[in-house]
Amino acid sequence: MIPLMVASFYLKGDISNWLSFSIFVVAGITDFFDGYVARKFNQMSTLGAFMDPIADKLLIATAILMMVAFHRIDGISVLAAVVILCREFAVSGLREFLADLKVSVPVTYLAKWKTTFQIIALSLLLIGDAGPDFIPTVLIGDYCLWAAAILTLYTGYGYLRTGLKHM
Repeated sequence: MIPLMVASFYLKGDISNWLSFSIFVVAGITDFFDGYVARKFNQMSTLGAFMDPIADKLLIATAILMMVAFHRIDGISVLAAVVILCREFAVSGLREFLADLKVSVPVTYLAKWKTTFQIIALSLLLIGDAGPDFIPTVLIGDYCLWAAAILTLYTGYGYLRTGLKHM
């Protein structure tokens, strides 16, 4: 799905926005159902457990990088995007380090809110100016991006504090 989303940015007009949004949403929905079905039918695999978070991070990172490159995220909001990207990779590395030590780092309730704001923000910013005139998609997307960035800093600090105890 990621190469398709990247390609969609090179189309002209509103179709680019709506197609990139649609691909992002379909990728998210299939990711959710893949995990749900795997758990429900006890079909979880080591490969799936390894690849799922990587695929999630790549999708988020690709959406952010492409929107910055195509000025759908611009100005000071690029800072929020960078905070989110840095935290995603830092926490992934920290989780990998702690996994080697057999230390589990569960996802916090607040981190789930961070992810919710992040997905809403990216979805709205992918739609961008192609959204209906009566919905300020870019403005709402920017506010959600900043909310996600603030929660990112807070939850990232919590993960770092946990990790430092084991270093």
